[in-house]
Amino acid sequence: MKDLIIASQSIKHGESAEIHINIARLPSRTQIDTPIYVYRGVEDGPVLALTAGMHGDEINGMEIVRRILDNGYNRVKRGAVLCMPIINMYGFLNYSREVPDGKDINRSFPGSKGGSLASRVAWHVTHEIIPAIDYGIDFHTGGSMRTNYPQIRCVMQDKRNVELAAAFHAPFTIDSPFRPHSLRQTASRHEKNIIVYEGGESIRYDQYAIEEGVNGTLRLMKHLNMIDDAPKPKTENKIIWSSSWIRAKYAGLFQPIIQSGDFLKKNQVIGAITDPFGDFKETIKSPAAGYVVGLNNNPVANAGDALLHLGYDNVCKVDGHGEE
Repeated sequence: MKDLIIASQSIKHGESAEIHINIARLPSRTQIDTPIYVYRGVEDGPVLALTAGMHGDEINGMEIVRRILDNGYNRVKRGAVLCMPIINMYGFLNYSREVPDGKDINRSFPGSKGGSLASRVAWHVTHEIIPAIDYGIDFHTGGSMRTNYPQIRCVMQDKRNVELAAAFHAPFTIDSPFRPHSLRQTASRHEKNIIVYEGGESIRYDQYAIEEGVNGTLRLMKHLNMIDDAPKPKTENKIIWSSSWIRAKYAGLFQPIIQSGDFLKKNQVIGAITDPFGDFKETIKSPAAGYVVGLNNNPVANAGDALLHLGYDNVCKVDGHGEE
């Protein structure tokens, strides 16, 4: 196996390391470090990166990586696991998706060493993490008050991406082209395969999404021959080739009667938009049969707001909606 070097530090077989990447300082001059936890097994094998907290308010991904560390699941027999629980330490400290300058790290790759704060964080990941890995899982959640049912985002035209997604075996696998200037796109240009796991919503624990994330990671590790055993999936893996948002036609209060993960029939009642006074009620129906892969939990809706993300398994292309 090639030498494993992370941020200029070499990790030998059977060794673990805690590495801190110095990103920048707060206005108070307090140094902000991003910790990376690396374990290298005694035998050769692939290097798998587990990254979370790209968006600082996406807590579920951080908890998935924390549980993997806490349970020692990162201590594989073969290969190495690199755990980065919080990429965006600034956003985490401020309960924010972005860094303080308002930029999104996952729209800033490959980054610049002397650029904006988001670009600097991306630069460190591009130059100190990506070269050392073979595969990765980047953990995300839905946005504020929008939940995503546990799902893998991958490029269905990429055979290796599809293989990793199938091994993970989330309830849904969604065909999702690369976003420009994202971690996935940059890693792909370096011939490294990264899939995205989405589950739950920001600033809220979702125990089912967390458990699916941990178990799916273990299944992927087993597929890569890094470990010998992994939990068997409890649900079918449904392939979503296309998706669309159902939007509010009227402003009011959104009263859903369905749940994230449900299968909807065409013209099935989803819920209603009402006013706060009992004078108005408009029933909402599903325009097509599909799966609820995402749901807006905010009861206050304006006309045009996205209410429900509907996924289809019989169309050829996804339209790229989501919070990756």
